Amino acid sequence: MRETGKLDYLEMPAGGGTLDSVKAFYANVFSWSFTDYGPGYSAFSEGLDGGFDGSPAEGASKPLPVLYSHALEETMQRVEEAGGRIVRPIFSFPGGRRFHFTDPAGNELAVWSET
Repeated sequence: MRETGKLDYLEMPAGGGTLDSVKAFYANVFSWSFTDYGPGYSAFSEGLDGGFDGSPAEGASKPLPVLYSHALEETMQRVEEAGGRIVRPIFSFPGGRRFHFTDPAGNELAVWSET
């Protein structure tokens, strides 16, 4: 069961190589399997769900920890009240909605919800 505030997904960039080469690497080394969501994104479920984003990188790309929330707007408000900075307001994506924020140390995270 998903719980608010728990690490739920890990999104990693694949823009430095081709998405196909990154998928082949993890499939060959660790026997991972993938579900493609269009030409630029492929998800995996290997203990912790996650995915590779093959879109061109904007600046330095880093892994993106994704937390879950049952109440997305409320969580966004709590992030702001606690001193976090919203860097991408709530937007829709295949599977739900999410927003991105940075914590006081500058780490970028996302929070998502099915609704």
